[in-house]
Amino acid sequence: MNPGARTPEELDELLEDAFVVRDGTQLSALFEDCGILALTPAGREVCGSEAIGKAAASLWTRDRTYVAKAPRVLRARDTALLLSEAGIHVARRGRDKEWRLMICVLADGNPITKENQ
Repeated sequence: MNPGARTPEELDELLEDAFVVRDGTQLSALFEDCGILALTPAGREVCGSEAIGKAAASLWTRDRTYVAKAPRVLRARDTALLLSEAGIHVARRGRDKEWRLMICVLADGNPITKENQ
């Protein structure tokens, strides 16, 4: 099982860290095995560790990054929704009590707004 985070907020910070150091392996390890990374407004979605790592690498070649922006976190038991200008994420806490991303929607360089979704 991939390493995760102790809290959903920490998961968002680890996502930023992986982008800052441009580590696709570290980034994809934050996702559940069946996790999805979606990029807006391009509408591109990728699933699985290898595809997520490649999608992130393509963002880095265009100098795109992700900055954690103190998301609003809504929790229901072992599921969390993280909302911020930089992205929208659905996270789940596994049996090992670690939080991992199930769905990660990144704004691809622009804040997510109603106009560019």
